[in-house]
Amino acid sequence: MSAALLVIDVQESFRHASYWSEEGLEAYLAKQNALIAAFVAAGLPVVRVFHCDEGQPRFSHFSRASGLVVPLAGSRPEATHTVYKQVHSALVDTDLPAWLRAHGVQKLVVSGIRTEQCCETTTRHGSDLGFQVDYVTEATLTFAMQHANGRRYTPDEIKERTELVLSGRFARICSVADVLAELPVTA
Repeated sequence: MSAALLVIDVQESFRHASYWSEEGLEAYLAKQNALIAAFVAAGLPVVRVFHCDEGQPRFSHFSRASGLVVPLAGSRPEATHTVYKQVHSALVDTDLPAWLRAHGVQKLVVSGIRTEQCCETTTRHGSDLGFQVDYVTEATLTFAMQHANGRRYTPDEIKERTELVLSGRFARICSVADVLAELPVTA
């Protein structure tokens, strides 16, 4: 089965967001970069997805004109295909579904920034479109959030909740090691 790695929203824009935190960044980048390197070595597609909020001054750091819609420093920049999206799912209003099908991709390996937002939404949508989806939680990054009731959720709690709602219904929850073990070996 042909697989493609989706590297979702791993972009400099986030460094300019009010909620940006370096917590977990180094470990995340190591896992993300290991996936990218392995897909490149296996000759499998790496799809880089960038989020763009054009015309929304509050999120001007996500505008292409800002110069920040580029790979996050420290992440491997390789990409077989690049997609620019303006909504949470990388599969809405982009050429990505058609591109994946034209390249015989049947499995999506989801990674990137934010675990519970664009990564989770793309996972659900990919499953609904008939793709098999591997969700690699350790190759996702998110930030602490506060509920309206005042409770603060840590990135680890958000990741655990995301695994709970995706597992067995929309995706197979995988580690980087799981994905690497299943990639074809190239000579």
